[in-house]
Amino acid sequence: MPTFQTPQHSISELLKMAQSGELQLPDFQRPYRWDDERIRSLLVTILRGHPMGVIMTLQTGGENIRFKPRPITGVTNSALEEPELLLLDGQQRVTSMVQALSGDGVVDTEDTRRHKLRRRYFIDVEKALGESRDQEEAIVSLPDTGIVTENIGRDVVLDVSTPEKQHAEGLMPMPVMFQHGAAMTWLFGYMKSGTTDEENTRRTEIMQSFTTEVLGAMGNYKIPAIELDKSISKEAVATVFEKVNTGGLRLDTFELLTATFAGDRAYYERTGEDFRLAEDWAKTEEALRDLKAIRDLRSTDFLMAVSILTTLAKRKKAIAEGKTGKQVPQTSARREDILSMDLGDYLDWAPRLRENFPAVARHLRDLHIHTARDVPYRSQIVSLLIITTLLGEKAEQYAVRARLNQWFWCGVLGEQYGSTIESKLAKDAEQVPAWSLGETSEQPESVIRASFAESRLGSLRTRISAAYKGVYALIMAQETPVKDWMLDRTLDFTSYDELQVDIHHVFPKLWCERNGIDHSRQDLTCTGECGSW
Repeated sequence: MPTFQTPQHSISELLKMAQSGELQLPDFQRPYRWDDERIRSLLVTILRGHPMGVIMTLQTGGENIRFKPRPITGVTNSALEEPELLLLDGQQRVTSMVQALSGDGVVDTEDTRRHKLRRRYFIDVEKALGESRDQEEAIVSLPDTGIVTENIGRDVVLDVSTPEKQHAEGLMPMPVMFQHGAAMTWLFGYMKSGTTDEENTRRTEIMQSFTTEVLGAMGNYKIPAIELDKSISKEAVATVFEKVNTGGLRLDTFELLTATFAGDRAYYERTGEDFRLAEDWAKTEEALRDLKAIRDLRSTDFLMAVSILTTLAKRKKAIAEGKTGKQVPQTSARREDILSMDLGDYLDWAPRLRENFPAVARHLRDLHIHTARDVPYRSQIVSLLIITTLLGEKAEQYAVRARLNQWFWCGVLGEQYGSTIESKLAKDAEQVPAWSLGETSEQPESVIRASFAESRLGSLRTRISAAYKGVYALIMAQETPVKDWMLDRTLDFTSYDELQVDIHHVFPKLWCERNGIDHSRQDLTCTGECGSW
């Protein structure tokens, strides 16, 4: 039995559905982000009658999927209906139309340089009747005031802030296009705004042509849709998000997993509520807030850690049951394995990971890694979190900590966590805990492969280098006290925070250049204005 149908909606229908609340968004969809030119180009596409692509919706009220809805950006109706449809694909296009073609037509957008703008869009009724090139210029983007100025606001170049001024310029506000009565009223005003009988005659001809060729055509413009039945499975919806999110940014694993977790029936039957991954992540962010070294941990990092622990537990169970070969699952943090996690797996491991945040932060501070900026590799911190969670309190034991430190510095100075890290996370989880506990003498692969040549010290010239950050931390951690050269204070845990320690030149850059010091021997890591010393 088909799980979808393919209706077509007029623009007016979509606007009405959005404004009433019949059509809304799943709450985890990303914010609206289209820039001014993309919005204008969309309106030109509609004017020309060209296809803008398919949108995809999901019927609400199903047993498998229960997304929390939110209004489409720009809808201000305070008495929204319960949604009948959720917009899965086409958010940017539909939101652009809702804002530009209804209400006051003001769109909060940005230019190509990401500068914030408030724009309104108008259609030049005469150019709209022209050839393709004329139609490209027929959609005009103007400031929300309708006034364009030059000379720092002193000279008004264009003013369409009132209907009378719009009539004179022949620029119709785009929202008027989709309100038939208002459109005809506006066109009659345009027809009568000429200054001569000849001009009024010409405007009458333009009005008649515009009414039949443009106003009617745009009113009949249809947008094809794929409407998913409410009985569709959550796995199918997750696949939809991953494969067909064509008009915007590709959704990451967090957003996709939000979709699959939202309709977990067992959780709903047990709690009477739907699980909201975003709300659970808020708990994680709160747990990270005061832990400076790991506060930059991302939601996708956290999900990778959960996936590693989930798949490792299943792997160990399969081995204990005597299974071999393909019957034994792989420890994995790959995208597909994260997306295949059950909510029960997540709820089993996520709290345990959160409980170990403070232990990981303390460990890093003991290594003189104090802030997120000082962390050599965020990906290795994910591994450390996984390992610490597996070891529990044993991670604090002296002998265990010594081996964990060896593993950590091998990863940093060996510069091993800078690229594809899914396999490294899996191997670390499988190899490091047993080795750190002394249960095996076989060293982890990351320890075996580690190497650091003395010559590398001569090429470490930027603080974004992991090995540079590692050397920096090791210098502070040495037994002989390290002092701040400017204030002659010993650097310890307290003074590090008070002095806001950073990396600067050993010798001023300007002094080196004046004295002919070879460029390769200069310390080029200054983050301040040290060259003026």
